[in-house]
Amino acid sequence: MGRTLMQEYVAMKTDTIVSSLIDSDVNELKLAAKKLFHDATMLGSKGFGISFFKWIASFAAIYLLILDSTNWRTNMLTALLVPYIFFSFPKSLFNFFRGEVGKWIAFVAVVLRLFFPRHFPDWLEIPGSMILILIVAPNIFALKLRNNWIGLAVDLLIGCYLLQEHIRASGGFKNSFTQKHGISNTLGILLLIVYPICAFIIH
Repeated sequence: MGRTLMQEYVAMKTDTIVSSLIDSDVNELKLAAKKLFHDATMLGSKGFGISFFKWIASFAAIYLLILDSTNWRTNMLTALLVPYIFFSFPKSLFNFFRGEVGKWIAFVAVVLRLFFPRHFPDWLEIPGSMILILIVAPNIFALKLRNNWIGLAVDLLIGCYLLQEHIRASGGFKNSFTQKHGISNTLGILLLIVYPICAFIIH
């Protein structure tokens, strides 16, 4: 009788210890899952924010290039938008144009420029140069400098330079919004600065 009670007591004690160990393990797993979810959410939102501003800045730079080659006609050094686009271009588009598609575009552009210069419009000079730079840039620029603080610093310097030149050409910050196409031009240049600043803050 006493032996049976002892065995039952030991069995109950063992079950209690096992269940408490399982409960503590489950609680630790819950805490780890919550922490993982929290960290993933934070990193995901940061990554989305940088990616969103990168797309906006790239398209703002392309918009300003198109505007300059059509009806803006400014004395600013808008060719600086080419390295800006190089350093801020989203990875998917960068890889797309750095591949076979970009090579064919560059090939056609070079052939037209060499053998049919009269049929090669002036407004294609800068876009053609941009495609060529995307393709022939060494890996140290295309893979390393594009994805670190050096590329962001270059983008920030270009954005600040273009903004102060635009304000100076407009005759002041207030006038830069009141001239023809002033709001779109000024907002486009301001977007060039927003991306590197946000990326620096998030990093």
